[in-house]
Amino acid sequence: MKKEHIQTISSGLALKASQVEAAARLFDDGATVPFIARYRKEVTGSLDEVSLAAIRDGLEKLRELDKRREAIIKSLEERELLTDDLREMIDQADTMTALEDIYLPYRPKRRTRAAMAKEKGLEPLALKVFEQGSMDIAAEAPAFVDIEKGVAASEEALAGARDIIAEWISEDQRARQKLRDLFRNKGMMRSKVISGKEEEGIKYKDYYDWEEAVSGAPSHRVLAIRRGESEGFLTLRITPPEEEAIALLESLFVKGEHPASAEVKTAVRDSYRRLLLISIGGETRSAAKINADNDAIGVFVENLKQLLLAPPLGRKNVLAIDPGFRTGCKVVCLDKQGKLLCNDTIYPHFSDKGAAEASGKVRDMCLRYSTEAIAIGNGTAGRETESFIRGLDLPEGIQIVMVNESGASIYSASKTARDEFPDYDVTVRGSVSIGRRLMDPLAELVKIDPKSIGVGQYQHDVDQSALKKSLDEVVVNCVNGVGVEVNTASKELLTYVSGLGPQLAKNIVEFRNEQGPFRSRKELGKVPRLGPKAFEQSAGFLRIQNGENILDSSAVHPESYHVVDSMARDMGCVPADLIKDEGLRKQIDLSKYVTDRVGLPTLQDIVEELKKPGRDPRNQYEPVSFTDGVNKIEDVKAGMKLTGIITNVTAFGAFIDVGVHQDGLVHISELSDRFVKNPSDIVKVHQNVSVTVLDVDLPRKRIALSMKSERPKARKDKSTEEKKPLSGASPKSSTKKRPSRYEGNPFYEAFRKKRV
Repeated sequence: MKKEHIQTISSGLALKASQVEAAARLFDDGATVPFIARYRKEVTGSLDEVSLAAIRDGLEKLRELDKRREAIIKSLEERELLTDDLREMIDQADTMTALEDIYLPYRPKRRTRAAMAKEKGLEPLALKVFEQGSMDIAAEAPAFVDIEKGVAASEEALAGARDIIAEWISEDQRARQKLRDLFRNKGMMRSKVISGKEEEGIKYKDYYDWEEAVSGAPSHRVLAIRRGESEGFLTLRITPPEEEAIALLESLFVKGEHPASAEVKTAVRDSYRRLLLISIGGETRSAAKINADNDAIGVFVENLKQLLLAPPLGRKNVLAIDPGFRTGCKVVCLDKQGKLLCNDTIYPHFSDKGAAEASGKVRDMCLRYSTEAIAIGNGTAGRETESFIRGLDLPEGIQIVMVNESGASIYSASKTARDEFPDYDVTVRGSVSIGRRLMDPLAELVKIDPKSIGVGQYQHDVDQSALKKSLDEVVVNCVNGVGVEVNTASKELLTYVSGLGPQLAKNIVEFRNEQGPFRSRKELGKVPRLGPKAFEQSAGFLRIQNGENILDSSAVHPESYHVVDSMARDMGCVPADLIKDEGLRKQIDLSKYVTDRVGLPTLQDIVEELKKPGRDPRNQYEPVSFTDGVNKIEDVKAGMKLTGIITNVTAFGAFIDVGVHQDGLVHISELSDRFVKNPSDIVKVHQNVSVTVLDVDLPRKRIALSMKSERPKARKDKSTEEKKPLSGASPKSSTKKRPSRYEGNPFYEAFRKKRV
């Protein structure tokens, strides 16, 4: 690793160089972020997952920069263009942009106007003009007229010289950087409707004549406009004030008021309009897209994290129902490990006879399989099915829970589901998924593409590789933060464990199926291809309940078992006593066990783990109880107080499931009595909340909600009135009026209302 890389990253992240270097060495040795964060605190100075990921990503970028630098130098050497000064400039370039600017004049090009002018022998004339001395243009230009080369007159010679100068200007490193700053600080994002597309692209009406500063454009608006552009309804340009851009270039290249300076001025204007506007404008568009992607991905990442870490019900016998009207409700029974025991179809909403038969079947299954909880999907017929189940005379103590079924249909048709349940159809698989996600959301949701889970904003418009990388990292951190029971975990869940991956996860499951449950972490070493390195990285995150060693169910890494044994011997007991007796733990003098490899951070983690070995770090499960009598959107009225659960958090508010098959929106301005800048500071996915209904729009199936503690008189219920368009009038003069922060966002516009 290069010392300059270590220094660059440490300065950028405000970390000690020794911390960055230690982390870099561990990464180079194959260690993962979760492993380093949990089990190598002494080495890195207790860096957390966020800092470690930033170091890893920073190293990757710098190494990519080095690769590009080497490729450029090689290209220049092969064409005999590399000089000592040029090499020094290339070596000192600290960003990819700076490096590409240096290389731009030497990059092999297509046949440009400047190239053709040079072929006509006009470069000497361009040099003389660019110097802007006291040359007599009228006398100099005729010398470059050459009919055979295609230069028929003095003006043609000067035009060719200006083409060459325009290209020099467009490739000047100073000019490009100053223009980048101008585009970034004063660039305006302008969108217009494509002629003839007004009706077809009506959902983008607010962007038909839109203008705002690119520096202040929120992520969702940038992505919405770009989506309209990609669908062929809008055009998008990003430009700064033209005269200011040209004046900036003139200040760099125009040296006086000579006749030659007038030629340079003309070349400057041409260079900006024909070359730089396209080049720097394209860069600015790309930068705006990257920033918008990062913001949108950040929202998605936070929502996914909250959803994955939602409190589990735990190991219970569960009866799960995928509800439906005409096609009936598919019912499955699962044991405490999520194993499918039986399945059937009931028709409680079809007829009185169907309801009676369904009642008998459900009661019989609950008794036969000792059901402890009933999970009901929240899709079509969900609340009606919940009401039916609650009306049955079921054994006391059975919990009845509505479960968010987003993505269950995706899972049921996936290869994962087919491999898991090859003899059952998609309806059975979907019901199983609903039941299992109640028992353990994390273990079940890892089987589904995160983009299909229903949280996020514009996830299909952002850079898909960046999105996948970020989401995968969230899943990895969540899985390893919670820990995995190796004897019951699916292949998909094991895949995300530090140091494993798909092949080793498959090998573990196959070994478990052939040899029976693992009795100790040591036995993991018998799994084919699971070598010492993979064992080191994964063992601490894999749990074995009721194993041969009591520590196998904890987050204590096997490499530290000897430390616990030493503590127990010194206290005259066994490790199990240290777990049971808090008094014994308090007597441990940690300083006695500090070594070159084991420091206080690890020792403190060990003692903390002995207090609660293997305990799930997620919060206690709290079911949400929807308001009785409110089963469909027609039951919702302005002024009602409802209970609900947050299903998605966006930059402009939060979506709430209030039990009527249609999520309501709490706009950011209604999230709290105080000003809210970022909704995720106030609410989280899967959080239970109480809300007040502000407005109901039946034709458009939209519900506006508030979480404020005190509200003025509720808005008039418009559920039976003729509606005006929710989006209101489009901006009259978008060039004169700056839009509100979330105006124009399709999600927000669906719920925008006039205030009382």
